Amino acid sequence: MSSPLVHLRRWHAAVAPVVLAPLLITVLSGMSYRLLKDWGGLGRDQVHWLMVVHEGEWLGPWAESVYVLLNGLGLLWMLGSGALLLIRRWQQRKPRGTPAP
Repeated sequence: MSSPLVHLRRWHAAVAPVVLAPLLITVLSGMSYRLLKDWGGLGRDQVHWLMVVHEGEWLGPWAESVYVLLNGLGLLWMLGSGALLLIRRWQQRKPRGTPAP
């Protein structure tokens, strides 16, 4: 029988490719918007298309909310499961008990 940690690792690995593209699009468009506006000297109207991409407005009013919800849940899942896997790895590397004198 597989341990819960193995199941968690498998689910983490299965979800990662699904959430990768939407999260990358969100991060890159958000960073580009802010940097082009602040450091690039572009106006809000010139970079608004990046905010349309960032928020998923291009999907339409109904799908925009679904995109934001799934993107947020995907990010929370990857952060939570990844953190738990990392903590378990750290715990396994810790020496158990004190060494004998």
